[in-house]
Amino acid sequence: MKLKTVLWGGDKPGRAVTLGIQHVFAMFGSTVLVPALTGLNPAVTLFCMGVGTLIFHLITKGIVPAFMGSSFSFIAAICAVAAKCGGETADFAPYVGWGIMASGVLYLILSLLVKLLGTKRITSFFPPIVTGCMIIIIGMMLAPTAMNNITTAVADIPVWKNWVVAVVTIAVIIIVMFFFRGFWKLIPILFGIVAGYLTALALGMVDTEPLAKASWFALPQFSPFFKGTDGSKIIFAITMIAPMAIVTFVEHVGDITANGAVTGHNYIEDPGLHRTLLGCGLASVFSGGMGGPAATTYSENTGVLAATRNYNPATLRIAAVFAIVLSLFGKVSGILSSIPTPVMGGVSVVLFGMIASVGLRMLVENHVDFTKSYNLIIAAVMLVTGLGLSGGIDVSETVNISGIAIAAVLGIILAKVLPQKESEERNREKAAKR
Repeated sequence: MKLKTVLWGGDKPGRAVTLGIQHVFAMFGSTVLVPALTGLNPAVTLFCMGVGTLIFHLITKGIVPAFMGSSFSFIAAICAVAAKCGGETADFAPYVGWGIMASGVLYLILSLLVKLLGTKRITSFFPPIVTGCMIIIIGMMLAPTAMNNITTAVADIPVWKNWVVAVVTIAVIIIVMFFFRGFWKLIPILFGIVAGYLTALALGMVDTEPLAKASWFALPQFSPFFKGTDGSKIIFAITMIAPMAIVTFVEHVGDITANGAVTGHNYIEDPGLHRTLLGCGLASVFSGGMGGPAATTYSENTGVLAATRNYNPATLRIAAVFAIVLSLFGKVSGILSSIPTPVMGGVSVVLFGMIASVGLRMLVENHVDFTKSYNLIIAAVMLVTGLGLSGGIDVSETVNISGIAIAAVLGIILAKVLPQKESEERNREKAAKR
């Protein structure tokens, strides 16, 4: 492949760079939201997502127009690890890194299985009823986090101010989603954060010290995995975080399929699902190793492709480089660190609810019939187990199995063991054969 094609993809340099910058800003709000909600470093996240995108393009022959963003599916697990492995002074990011790297390795294993067994055999273990319920559980498990960010009083700030900021944030997000057009419609989260931040600033709720202390240019403060040396915490992080790869695997297949539907190219066949999984897995291994979140393909990416009708993969590589450059501006991290929790609480109300809604949409779009006992039982067991065991199960003093992981395993087993047809239907079929 010629250097010019790699850099610009046959497009004019000026146009390619402009579209690339636009693309990274469309991804920006969601990408930095994960570190804002979990306590990971936003600059490290931007850097890792930029490098991760370049790794993904290298593995996928540079033909898939995808940007790696920080995965929402891991938020609950990361928060759990942060609570157990962190503290006032402890840096929990290296332990999160162990878990993220393990999830990336699981992706590599799935990539190998897809290559050896074929796509259909692997995806057969994840029918819509299982994946839909998994996504619903993820969204609902995060609901208390969203409300705590709003209702928890900080210092001498009254709670009513928290509610004002949260309501303004939510209102602006809704207005942008319903009444804006074109590119602006793609970044309602970013608009909401800005509006909430300005409202909080006016109410005297913003601590500007992190922004004032931040330097203009600085390397991201990486937290490499090898700094986490406590074996029990490492095991806890891996058992909490790694199973999330099961959920994101299904999301990955959906995003790659959706990208292909927009561009008219079947990326599942060329360069192949095994390659896209491999690229995504290696991106997560790199990110986790540096103290960043898991990397994943983004639905927002598909939205930008559809809106701009620009399917040039080089645009995404330019966006990746721009994200890396942006991570080197210390003031950007300073601004992100000074965002008050009620702002993120307002964002989370919409975002976490939308995650659960995506699970519901998956069930509807796949015509899951809840008059059938097969679907009812799977949904009942998964939802009650996943939400009821929000703290997981302590197998020992050092090992905890998350409720999401338990729900996923039970759902997969039940989907394979239970008969899909009702007894009356099976009896009619037997009678017809006679």
